[in-house]
Amino acid sequence: MPTVRTFFTLVLLAVLAFGGWLAWALMQPVTPAGQTFVLLHPGYSTRRIATELQSAGVIRDANAFVVWHYLHRTHSLKAGEYLFEKSATSLDVHRRLVHGDVYFHTVVIPEGYNIFDVAHAVQNAGLGSSDEFLRVATSDTALIADLAPDAKSLEGYLFPNTYEFSRMQTMQEMAAAMVKQFRQVAREIGLITDQNASAQKNDTQQAVMLASIIEKETAAPEERPLVASVYYNRMARHVALQADPSVIYAELLQGSYTGALHHADMQFNSPYNTYTHAGLPPGPIGNPGKTSLEAAMHPADTDYFYFVSNGNGHHRFARNLEEHNKNVAAYRKVMAGR
Repeated sequence: MPTVRTFFTLVLLAVLAFGGWLAWALMQPVTPAGQTFVLLHPGYSTRRIATELQSAGVIRDANAFVVWHYLHRTHSLKAGEYLFEKSATSLDVHRRLVHGDVYFHTVVIPEGYNIFDVAHAVQNAGLGSSDEFLRVATSDTALIADLAPDAKSLEGYLFPNTYEFSRMQTMQEMAAAMVKQFRQVAREIGLITDQNASAQKNDTQQAVMLASIIEKETAAPEERPLVASVYYNRMARHVALQADPSVIYAELLQGSYTGALHHADMQFNSPYNTYTHAGLPPGPIGNPGKTSLEAAMHPADTDYFYFVSNGNGHHRFARNLEEHNKNVAAYRKVMAGR
């Protein structure tokens, strides 16, 4: 029969073997096969997390990972999406999950993007389908009910910015973050305040609608107050705004925009067509940035009623149709010479 000494020797050998295996499994670096993303959903057990990591080629042994975690149960593992692209030990991976070092996708929303553009930006960032975002953008209008109670979508209030989102966030949370950014900027420039809420709604809606048109009309910040003055002067005289971007947006809503406007398009039947309907459209046609919002709030003091491109990224402004026709002729001459 084996002696007590033999028994303890076997136990010691087993402990040493286990310790050697554990040390090897935990401390031997693993190099992922290129960029490897692992999505760990809330509610995953430690065993499920370890299995996902091993299947992705991020850790050497799921069992060793589980053992190590149970030896350090004071720390929980955070759900989220993780990017692994460098050699790391299982201990390194465990520390990342404890700290919640999740991967964030960058979503860039330039000034003037409409809800369709924003939806595609979200999709291109790998955060979900554009259709899913559009469903939120056209249904979750409670986010702006205090600012635009009759809004049919979040158009105009998805503020242009660079956002960092994780795949654990819902489309509703992403849209809410964009609206929150709008509110922050709007407060900074005095577009929304805590006083006179009733009158503020009308002022805010008008400013956002006009700013969305201004944003589309010129990329030159210094021209935006001048463009705003043209539209305010036209509205004061009850003259149609005749803003081409509004026609484009009308066709986008109907799914009929072909990428270019033609003369016949100016008769397109839509309340967003500012050639056939006087005044502002029923809602914004894009998401304006800070300078366009400020221009809508503080237009230049001019008697301009017209403007046209000068062919070099800026515009010529005119007080009457005669001046405007001369500016149009000059523009055509510039374009013909190219």
